[in-house]
Order: sequence, then structure tokens, then C-alpha cells
Amino acid sequence: MRARPAQLDHRLDRRLTPRPLPAHLASAMLLWLSSRAALTTSKRGSPLWNDAAGPLRALAPEIEHLGADRVGAALDRELLRRASGFLAGLEAYRRHPFRRAAVRAPVVWRQGAVRLLDYGRGGAGPAVLVVPSLINRYYVLDLLPEQSFLRHLAEAGLRPFVIDWGEPGAAEREFTLTDYIAGPLDRAMAKVCEMAGGPIAILGYCMGGLLGLALALRRPADTARLALLATPWDFHAERAAQAGMLGQMAAWLPQFISGSDPLPVSVIQTLFLALDPFLAERKFLRFGALDQAGAAARAFVALEDWINDGVPLARKVAVECLQAWYGDNVPARGAWQVGGRPVRPDDLGAPTLVVLPRRDYIVPPRSAAPLAEAIPQAEVLNPPFGHIGMMASSEAPETVWQPIAQWLRAGLG
Repeated sequence: MRARPAQLDHRLDRRLTPRPLPAHLASAMLLWLSSRAALTTSKRGSPLWNDAAGPLRALAPEIEHLGADRVGAALDRELLRRASGFLAGLEAYRRHPFRRAAVRAPVVWRQGAVRLLDYGRGGAGPAVLVVPSLINRYYVLDLLPEQSFLRHLAEAGLRPFVIDWGEPGAAEREFTLTDYIAGPLDRAMAKVCEMAGGPIAILGYCMGGLLGLALALRRPADTARLALLATPWDFHAERAAQAGMLGQMAAWLPQFISGSDPLPVSVIQTLFLALDPFLAERKFLRFGALDQAGAAARAFVALEDWINDGVPLARKVAVECLQAWYGDNVPARGAWQVGGRPVRPDDLGAPTLVVLPRRDYIVPPRSAAPLAEAIPQAEVLNPPFGHIGMMASSEAPETVWQPIAQWLRAGLG
């Protein structure tokens, strides 16, 4: 009998091996410990009393009345209950049998780590270049066979091409945003225009919306339509203090990385966890209560695998995003430049659709709305989802994907 190929053996072993512990565990432990420590600060005379949050200070008289020992014992019981539920949910996720199947979308072009995938599979529909974020894998747009935005576009008669950025390799380690936009992204668009025989649509998601906007301004004659999904613009419109802190982090990056090393995934995940520190606890408590053989559990695992499958960010890109975008807010101030040319949305000539999810916490509507206001005659769609729910919710196909596909088709024929 012939031995199995090594690659096949590796994939089979991977299916039986529990997933590694994600970064959520450390953040949850810090939250539990901080809750216990906060009880001490509720006593008048504590060195931290003057820094305590308003709700904690309001509870202080009641805590004193009941007695700190009784309250502490009750808090310990609640923390133990929640920790047990969280850890049970986390372990259920680690051992869940679902593994995403390898995608077989044709690669029609590549440069370095960057690939262009044809999700239209050679179809004849109008072409759409889909630009995802640099810091997440593209496949949140193709999460499951039954939950795939890219496949939905194809079924609607379009021919979606998606950029797979890959991980920064030798060719990309010293890249700036200009290098990505004026380099592989520009060349990928040229390839799609060549295959389509004319102008195409650009669709950008999150950070990819900023890249897609800059690309559309670089190639106005080749841009028939532009769709920007959950795309930040005014980084100080909401949580300005937090944006300023992120800007200051640019000076600290040498403490995390050296030379031309990219910004590690662990640092990027920590920044996202800081947006909602209790999210990890909530979602794993909820997951632990699901039917582990059901569709909801499978969808949760698919999404969580994507979240934990991030990619490092080229060092110069990380500095530019933190310092220029978050710290200095250069897009909203009209000072962001790509290749020496300003990125000004009011210069757009192509019809533009701006999708602003109403429950977006990663890109709050107040951050994205100024972009819609700056684009001449932009159409706006306000779906009732969060940033990721726009792609992962079971209601997204009807509420978000279908209107986007119809809008694209209306302008592309």
C-alpha cells in the first residue's frame, strides 16, 4: 500500500488536534482580576478612590452597609460561575470538529505574497474588484458555502475578483500604504480591467475601503462604480482619546518589533480586544450553551477561526495607520496622500455606495458617515448590523448583500 502524501497526513492530523488557546483567555483573566481588585478601591481612603469610575463610587455606600467581606464572597461566586462558563465554552470551541475546507478559486494573477482570486470562475458577468483589509484574511467574505458574500455576488450575475494579501514576505516587509496601492493593488486592477475588457467596479471592506478609494482616484477612467463598506474616515469623530493613544503607540512600535519585522498578530488582536474587553467572555458563554452539532455553533466556529487567523502588518504600514490615521487624522483633514497625490473623496466621479452598519463598534457610524458626506451624490445604506455581522449574520444576504449586488448590477449592465 502506498503511503499517504505528507501534506494530506498533516491536514488530517490538524483536524484531530485541538485549536490553540486564542488571545481571549488572557483578556478575560485580566477582567476577572480587575473586578476583584476594584472592590478594594470602593472603600473610602483607598489610594485609588479618586480614580474610581462613577458607577463604582455610587455602589460604595451599599458595599459598606452590606460589608466588604459579604460582597467579596458574592463577587467571588459570580466570578467563578462566569469563569467556569467561559472556560467551558472556550474548550468546546477548541475541540469543535469543524474545519474550513480549502478554497479552490482560480488564481489569475500574483505578485509576491499578493494573489488575485477569481470567484466568478471564468464567468461572463460584470467584474468587481473586492479589496479586503490588510490585517485580516479575505475569507470573512467567503466564510461558509452557505454564508459567502463573494459567492452571492457571483450568483447575482457579477464576476467578483478578490485580493488575497497573504502575509508580508520579503517583497512586502518594507512596504508603505503607497507601495501596496500603487503597486500590487494597481496592477491587480489593471489585470481585471484587461480580463473584463473595460471599466470595472471596486468594492472595499473596512480598511480595504480606504485602499479602494485611493485606487479609484488613481484610475478614474477604469472605475465604473465604487462601493465602500464600513470604511473609516474621521478617526477622531468618536473615541478621539482612544485614537490619540493609538497614535502615540507608533513611537512604541520598536519595543514590539525590530528591524523590518512586521507588527505581530498578537499586538493587533490586543488592540481590537481593547475596543470591547467583555466581548470574549460574552461570546464564549453564549457559545457554550449552543447545540454543538447545530448550524449556529458551526457558524460561530467558522467566524472565530477567521478572527484568530489574522496576519501581521508591514512595519511601515502599521506606523502610518497608527500615527497618520489614528493619531493625526489625516484622511478627514484632507492631508492623506498616496504617491504624493491627495486622497480627496470630493474628487470622485464614479457613482458611489457607502454602507454604514448601524451597530458597528469597530468603525463607528460617526467615523464613516463623513466619508459619505464628502463624496458627491453618494448613496447610503444603513443595515442593522455590526462590522462583522454585515458578513456573518444569517440575515445579511437579504438585508445587505442583495441591495449591494443590485446597486452594482444597475450601473454595470
